[in-house]
Amino acid sequence: MVAAAFPLGLATWRDNRPMVFKYVFIFAVFFRLTAAIAAPPLIAIDVGHGGGDGGATSARGRPEFAFNREFAGVLAGIMRERGQGVREVNFAGDIGRLIARPEQAAGSDFFISIHHDSIDQSWLKPWVWEGSEQTYTEVKRGYGIFVSAQNPDPETSLRCASSIGAMLRRAGFTPSTWHGRRHLAADAENGVWYYDNLVVLYRTSLPAVLFEAGVIKHKEEELELADPVRQARMADALATGIAACLFVTGKSAQE
Repeated sequence: MVAAAFPLGLATWRDNRPMVFKYVFIFAVFFRLTAAIAAPPLIAIDVGHGGGDGGATSARGRPEFAFNREFAGVLAGIMRERGQGVREVNFAGDIGRLIARPEQAAGSDFFISIHHDSIDQSWLKPWVWEGSEQTYTEVKRGYGIFVSAQNPDPETSLRCASSIGAMLRRAGFTPSTWHGRRHLAADAENGVWYYDNLVVLYRTSLPAVLFEAGVIKHKEEELELADPVRQARMADALATGIAACLFVTGKSAQE
């Protein structure tokens, strides 16, 4: 049923996905070696949650928003170092309405919302961290990427999501399989899932993805997600995947 919501071109692209990724990797190398001839794309980076909504709480009691803002800053910095355009959305955590996030991103070429994942209460175990009662999990970890069939450009959204996932895997990161319990796979091998009713993905004029960098309720992965070296390596893979995808599609608002 979900596939029917996409244009015929998307099914054709999926059938030829190995060939597409061959070219994505070629262009990824190109981006690392030389500046793009055309004007760089403008990427809107949204920091998930904020204000009175801190999002999930990590195994050690840190709010998700803090993780989101930190990683989004690393990603923005790497993109700017490469000469890519960045539009910051909700970096101050002061946007309350979800619809206001894609509205602020209008005029960009691509929208990515940064998040960190949790897990259902039934899978959590209690523990005490620095005198405070917290909860953690041992069963779920890894990144996840979400796209919406209701996005105005689902083909580009999925192509870029798969490109990001492929680059993350190439860099040594592992996608979570747990999302398959609730979401239909868009490209499970690269950690991409359908989540149609996410406001930031379908109430927009842009191709868009929501990125879950990892599971902050997992005690070990929480520490990894806070490691600056790992953050930079993951952000580098995201930036490369987005740039390569948009170069292939020829999308740039700044041309």
